[in-house]
Amino acid sequence: MLKNNFKRGQVDTTLFKKTLEKDILIVQIYVDDIIFGSTNASLCKEFSNLMQEEFEMSMMGELKFFVGIQINQCKYTKELLKKFKLEDCKQMNTPMHPTCTLSKENQGSKVDQKLYRGMIGSLLYLTTSRPDILFSVCLCARFQSDPRETHLTAVKRIFGYLKGTTNLGLLYKKPSDYKLVGLCDADYAGDRIERKSTSGNCQFLGDNLISWASKRQATIALSTVEAEYISAASCCTQLLWMKHQLED
Repeated sequence: MLKNNFKRGQVDTTLFKKTLEKDILIVQIYVDDIIFGSTNASLCKEFSNLMQEEFEMSMMGELKFFVGIQINQCKYTKELLKKFKLEDCKQMNTPMHPTCTLSKENQGSKVDQKLYRGMIGSLLYLTTSRPDILFSVCLCARFQSDPRETHLTAVKRIFGYLKGTTNLGLLYKKPSDYKLVGLCDADYAGDRIERKSTSGNCQFLGDNLISWASKRQATIALSTVEAEYISAASCCTQLLWMKHQLED
């Protein structure tokens, strides 16, 4: 890439940019997968030919999915329901009941750990395009070492929610304003065992949601204000990384 006059990103070293007069070509590399785009179609064709001359590579055409992930994972969602034999489960309006509280102290019989972990792993893959289930899936993922009936019931509810929302996906449109905005919140002492809080944040470029996270905080916050500050710091860290990436 460097031999062909590409400049490497300062923040993300797998990002490359080439400028030709008023046009730019941007290339993002992930192991042996490449996304590239340009303001000039001829630059895309030129880059494609360059790659195919150097390596055994296939052009997949216009971007519909990347590393197996689609912006709308409808097909994958339906396959999950079929895989875990939940096609006939009851549809739910939310991925988790508002009053639901899960903990390691939950009573109930033990469930198949392999099945539980398989369900969680499949759902985590789905969260790459479904931020609406991220908190619920991450909460249920904490109990993979010793899953109980109450935990499995919570996971099945997520599947019930997915059954009625298989066509949901992310919508990306050309924004009128490219302002980078971040939103964050914290669930103070939501963990009943360790009394740790959960940070939640999301980032928008214009009207488009481009990043999101839900994570239990590493330390115990002594107040709601402290929990909010920790969440805000995490959100700002992501925003600063994105700002530098966009500048590159």
